[in-house]
Formats: sequence, C-alpha cells, structure tokens
Amino acid sequence: MKTKDELPECPVATTVSLIGSKWKLLIMRNLLVRPWRFNELKNSLEGISQKVLTDSLRSMEEDGIITRTVYPEVPPRVEYALSDLGESMRPIISSMESWGKDYKKSLE
Repeated sequence: MKTKDELPECPVATTVSLIGSKWKLLIMRNLLVRPWRFNELKNSLEGISQKVLTDSLRSMEEDGIITRTVYPEVPPRVEYALSDLGESMRPIISSMESWGKDYKKSLE
C-alpha cells in the first residue's frame, strides 16, 4: 500500500491514481458482483492482455482494493474479491453506471 507521502495532494488525483485505468474500473465492476477467478476475469474483459490483467490485479492488491485468496487444492484455485476498501467504491461505480445509462438515453 502506498504511503500518504507517495500519493498526490489532490484527493481526486489520489482516486485516479488508484483506480483511474479503464481496466481497473472494469475489474472492480465485475468484483462488485462476486469473487472471480483469473481466467473468468480475462474472458469477461474483451481486449485485456494477460500481462495487463496480472499487473492490474497485483497493483490493486498492493493498494488494498482487492484481496487474493489461494485455496490449497490441486490445481491451485485463486479468487479475487473486493476488500472493504474496494467495496467502499460501490456508490461511485454505481453513479458511473447511472450516468452512462442516462447518457446513452440522451442519444436516442
């Protein structure tokens, strides 16, 4: 997790630095529904490369936005879920969803 000194002074810039990429937002959108496995996420995010997904998940885990649970099975099963911090983004993503729906309606 980043220290306070490593984050931008502006709160909006802080938020953007943590979740501002297209892929991170879409990963969070999926994880708001339920925990997902890596390949499920990859298959649901059209156009994302394995490297970008891996890097995004690692970054989000380091920032405390998601949790990664490894189950001691053969083959190993790994699930990604939102942490409490990530879950606190639900109203923001919900607002983005509503805005997107309204925008699409305005184009009709």
